[in-house]
Amino acid sequence: MDPTARADAIHRLKSVAGHVNGIIRMLEEDRYCIDVIGQIQAAQTALSRVSEGILDAHLRTCVTTAIQGADAEERERVLGEITEVFRHTNRP
Repeated sequence: MDPTARADAIHRLKSVAGHVNGIIRMLEEDRYCIDVIGQIQAAQTALSRVSEGILDAHLRTCVTTAIQGADAEERERVLGEITEVFRHTNRP
């Protein structure tokens, strides 16, 4: 992953950690359930964006290199990883 994408992911994850700590405090303070759920959804959205960014970087680097390379086994391995990511993402 390039340094800019890595730095962005780390920044976003630190923000998510702040959200999660805030959610814990909200629960400890017995805050209104809908407010807690809203914060959980915000953290989930932020995590999804981090995941999308990392996947984008992976597709642009590792996957592109494997697809353009001559090693058919490596190409199949990398494509299988991508399929597995989507399989995991689309589970009910």
